[in-house]
Amino acid sequence: MAAPLIEANPRRLYLAVGLCALTVQVGALWNGFALDDMWIVAHNPLVQNTTGLWRAFAEPYWPGNLTGQMYRPLVIASFALDRLLDGAAWMHAVNLLLHAGAAVAVAAVARRWAGSGAALAAGLVFAVHPVHVEAVANLVGRSDVMAALFTLLAVFAGLVRSSPAWSALALGAGLLSKENAAVAPALIVWGWMVGVVPRPARGAVAWFAAGWALVGVGYAAARYAVLHDYAGWSSVAPAFTGQPPLVIRLNALSALADVARLLLFPLHLSADYSPDHRKVVTSLLDARVLLGAICLATWGALLARAWRRGDTVEAFGLGWVGIAFLPVANLLFPTGVLVAERTLYLPSAGLALALGAWWGRLDRPRLGLLLGVVVVAGGLRSALRVPAWRDNHAVAMTLLEDAPASYRAWDLVGWEFLWARDYSRALDAFGRSGEIYRRDARIYIAAADAAFALGRYVTADSLLALADGACQRCVVAYRNQAGAAELRGAQVAADSLRAHARRLETLRQ
Repeated sequence: MAAPLIEANPRRLYLAVGLCALTVQVGALWNGFALDDMWIVAHNPLVQNTTGLWRAFAEPYWPGNLTGQMYRPLVIASFALDRLLDGAAWMHAVNLLLHAGAAVAVAAVARRWAGSGAALAAGLVFAVHPVHVEAVANLVGRSDVMAALFTLLAVFAGLVRSSPAWSALALGAGLLSKENAAVAPALIVWGWMVGVVPRPARGAVAWFAAGWALVGVGYAAARYAVLHDYAGWSSVAPAFTGQPPLVIRLNALSALADVARLLLFPLHLSADYSPDHRKVVTSLLDARVLLGAICLATWGALLARAWRRGDTVEAFGLGWVGIAFLPVANLLFPTGVLVAERTLYLPSAGLALALGAWWGRLDRPRLGLLLGVVVVAGGLRSALRVPAWRDNHAVAMTLLEDAPASYRAWDLVGWEFLWARDYSRALDAFGRSGEIYRRDARIYIAAADAAFALGRYVTADSLLALADGACQRCVVAYRNQAGAAELRGAQVAADSLRAHARRLETLRQ
């Protein structure tokens, strides 16, 4: 059992968990902007202006609407608020505080149903888990952290406080942070089903349902009003492009082995799981499909065992993993990523609850030893991973080590050279990326940008032809690339890309 001092003073427990979450990723305070941070934060007009605090609710998540399928105004508004106070360091500090809050929320939920030992274990597991580094140390990961925090608050309000109003309010805030917060009602219903709390009376359930429905309808209406006029971009992961539904599901099933490894043994981490770092599965007989099926079956067996034995918190936590991961699992529908560590932030809360309830039954010496190992091992791995997200250069160099066969690795290297105005080397890097994967039009458009800047117009035109062949609806991508060229002062490239976009628009009319 946990120490009596902790049992008598939960504030000290929560303080320990929060400080641990802050400590292992404190190096993020020295991080700058990396990858999507550049467009969503650093160069986003909404973030640069005070009016972004409210204008964010009438605009897509991506400036210039690269996808036209994301609506996360609360995150953009939070960045705009941050910008009023300070720059990148303050923004990263806010990410750290939100992560600490999520870890404390996990501990609070566990303490309500499994005691202080379980709360300490669950909170520390969540606080130091290395799979969280991408979501916390990269600024745009804030959407995952905020969605998880509000989902935890919605569950706490629904299952611990039995408050339909606060549960609905937290659900709304979560949805405005990221779409996966939509799982909150399912998690609450799952809690009723497994019996972590008594199922409320029908009238109370009706109030919960009414609140969730009201929030859902309001969110759907706002999302439609903002996004329906945009042409959009395919959100399908590169591994799924041009693949039939069966192949997509086979890849989703095989990816469960990666998910299990990342949740349980996150020694090797990667910013990308695209071709050819992870080759596409095309056969039911592929060993990776079998391994994924084994992982799924093992999870189901553990869940059934916990339910059968009456280990309600373990069952709730294991079910949480499945419910929270399902929207991004690609089993029901394909998403924009095959595997991404940031998408495991919310599912890992369920794992922390299950492990916390299990380990919380240990005696004090064994619990202390186990948690010591977890905190040291997980904390060191997290701390060492944080600098990988310092800036685009750090991400590119790290990705070349973690996933040298990934087309995205060479794409990032190309962008590094592009921003450095080393256009010849940028063109070479984009060429290597295109050799690995030929279906991402953005690679060819970026390469054309470099070619225009070099004055190699014939090469640029051939690259634009390849881009048009890979994507017939890339007008927005051309404009975004033109904006990047303009930021670098490459006006000829910017004008050429915009002219090509106008020609495409004329052809589409």
